[in-house]
Amino acid sequence: MDNTLCKIRDIYRAITEFENRFIKMYDLSLNEGMLLCTLLDSERLTSSEIAEALGLSASNASKVIRSVEDKGLITRLIGKEDKRQMNFMLTPAGQKLIVQIKGATYPLPDLLAKVIQ
Repeated sequence: MDNTLCKIRDIYRAITEFENRFIKMYDLSLNEGMLLCTLLDSERLTSSEIAEALGLSASNASKVIRSVEDKGLITRLIGKEDKRQMNFMLTPAGQKLIVQIKGATYPLPDLLAKVIQ
């Protein structure tokens, strides 16, 4: 068990290192970037669908949504039939940024590169 725990610690540290670089490059956390990826693939989603896709609690998903919305990268659409229903979709700026991010290559921390390849 301790070997597994130590490996998980190392992976977690590698992800944190990658996220710090990602924030410096794009002014986005990994969760914010993954939200943009999710919307690029799905056009529009509700907050509960976003939470499920990102593996976040409803509360954490709401914080990520609000942050990305404040940056002008997604927009909120009120449901046509049910005004309580909120959908979210990429703005043109959000679409441009996520396409740029997906097309970029960046060095991964060695341990992380081994895990995802």
